[in-house]
Amino acid sequence: HWTLLSLSLLNCLLSTACSVGLALAIALTVHSRGMRLVTGCNSSALPADARAAIATNDCPFNTTRIYDTALALWVPSMVLAAAEAVLSGRCGLVALILQGIGPCAQTYVKDQVARPGTVKEGQLLMGLAESCA
Repeated sequence: HWTLLSLSLLNCLLSTACSVGLALAIALTVHSRGMRLVTGCNSSALPADARAAIATNDCPFNTTRIYDTALALWVPSMVLAAAEAVLSGRCGLVALILQGIGPCAQTYVKDQVARPGTVKEGQLLMGLAESCA
């Protein structure tokens, strides 16, 4: 249970940091209209808006769709990282409850353990998540 708790809290922190970092990257990209994405290109042929950029030989990559592609990849990644953080937090809460530390640990787990054979293991974990959420 302690391993579950420590790994879920670590994953919750890392997922939260990832979603915050992606939100910051999206905000900076939208604010600069994509010009931060093409800063490696030292071409004067590039327009002021990265969405209208053309492919030149001075750029190590094709700049025509980098703005739309970056946002199309970053937004779902940020949503999934935030969902992962929430689920990891709930997993940590269940680990705390199973240790007898969490908010519902004193009542729910003792009631279910006192009656052996009445509840299956899967039902116990689902009940923990629902009763304390």
